[in-house]
Amino acid sequence: MTLFSDPKCPYCHRVRMVLAEKRINIHVDDVDAEDLPAEVLDANPYAAVPTLVDRDLVLYESQIIMEYLDERFPHPPLLPVDPVARANARLFMYRVDRDWYPLLYQIVRGDADTAAKARDGLRAGLAESAPIFRAKPFFMSDEFSLVDCVVAPLLWRLPMLGVDLPSSAVAVTEYSTRIFEWPSFRRSLSEAEREMVSNLA
Repeated sequence: MTLFSDPKCPYCHRVRMVLAEKRINIHVDDVDAEDLPAEVLDANPYAAVPTLVDRDLVLYESQIIMEYLDERFPHPPLLPVDPVARANARLFMYRVDRDWYPLLYQIVRGDADTAAKARDGLRAGLAESAPIFRAKPFFMSDEFSLVDCVVAPLLWRLPMLGVDLPSSAVAVTEYSTRIFEWPSFRRSLSEAEREMVSNLA
């Protein structure tokens, strides 16, 4: 089994968190998302990472890969057993993808005005969500889950993005501190991701 992963990509980071939490023995092939090798271009019609190759199976789109890994390697489970709780977890992941991740890419790729508006939007969105971060030790859960794997890579990149959280978002900051010390998060970090923070120190 091989995961093609860009060391700087937050979507790839999510999958690496799942691998680390489940201690799955897999070959992670570091690639550049802007200059993908022929293996990825041939396997993935969208020419994107993460791309997972497992014998004859090829998967792309981070959430599909994450859920496949969770089902194939069921211990520890990263989605609730209860159908309602499982649906809520998927809904949280969808909302994070829909509401916050586009702002990340607007900051990185947009012009100065677009980036400034996106920073304000992301800062405000996280601050408004502070009660959710405060409610449980993990994101709306007493246990580490796939939702944390979606949220944590975004939060890790906030300093690099120039997003300073207001005092009203202290619960988000406290959650970030907890999740960044979580063993599988530490193991999931690529060297490039570690440098995102160390370069700002």
